[in-house]
Amino acid sequence: MKKFLNLRGGRKLEVGSKTLIAGILNFTPDSFSDGGKFFNPDSATVHAVHLIEHGADMIDVGAESTRPGATPLEAEEEFARLEKILPAIINLGAPVSIDTYKPEVAERALELGADIINDVRGLEDSRMIDVAKKFNAPVIAMHNEKCLEDDIIGDVKKFFRLTLAKCEAHGFDTTQLILDPGIGFGKTLTDDLTILRRLDELKNLDGREITLMIGVSRKSFIGKMTGLKIGERDEATGALCVHAITKGVDIVRAHNVKMISRMCLVTDKLLKGI
Repeated sequence: MKKFLNLRGGRKLEVGSKTLIAGILNFTPDSFSDGGKFFNPDSATVHAVHLIEHGADMIDVGAESTRPGATPLEAEEEFARLEKILPAIINLGAPVSIDTYKPEVAERALELGADIINDVRGLEDSRMIDVAKKFNAPVIAMHNEKCLEDDIIGDVKKFFRLTLAKCEAHGFDTTQLILDPGIGFGKTLTDDLTILRRLDELKNLDGREITLMIGVSRKSFIGKMTGLKIGERDEATGALCVHAITKGVDIVRAHNVKMISRMCLVTDKLLKGI
C-alpha cells in the first residue's frame, strides 16, 4: 500500500512502491562504523553527495553516536555539530532525517530545513511528538528496550501499539509514523534473529499497515553470526536487507549505499515488478 510522507516545502516522499534507502551520515568522532571519517564539514558534504549519487532516497544525519558506551552529548553541543553541516546537506535537495532523541535538537534542525525525525529512543520524551506535529514532519520511532517477556515479537508489538496510541493522544497523524524494531539495541543475538525472521508479523498490527524501517548495516550481531570485522560486513548487510524487503520492510538504513541500492533494486523488480 502506497503512502506519502510530508516533507518541507510541500514535497512528498512516496513509501510502498520501491524500497527506500536512508544513507547514513555520522558527523561524529566516535561512531562504531566510521567514527571520525566524516567529522569535517567538507568531507561530510562530499560523502552526502556520494550517498545521493549512489541511490540514497534520504540522508540520515547523526551528530551523537548511539553505539554502546558512547559519551552522551548535551543538546547544545549536538546541535552545534549539526549546525556546521545541515545547511549544506539540506541544499543538496534530498530529504534529510535527523537522528536524535532530544526534542530541542530536533526542533532546531527542522527550523533549519530538515524533514524527518529519527528518534532512537522511540518517542520516550513525548515532547518529540509535539515537535513533529508543529512542523508536520514524519517521525521514525525505534524500539530500544530489552525483552521483558519470552517473545521479543510480543514486546515489539506492544511498543508499536503504545507508540501509535501516544501519537494519537497528541493529535499526530500516524500515517506519518515510521516504526523500527531496533535491531541491536537492548537485544540479544537471538532476539535480533527472531525479529528478522518474523518481520512480516510486524507489518500489520491489529488491521493497520505499518511503515517499517530497519537498520542492520555493519552491526555487531553480524560479527557474532559470522566472525566478520566491521569493514567486512557489507555483503551480509545486503543479504539482510534483501530478506527484510521480502518480509515487507519499506526503508533500510545503509552505510554502503552503492551496494545496497543495487541489491534493493533487483529485489524490488523481482517482488514488485517495478
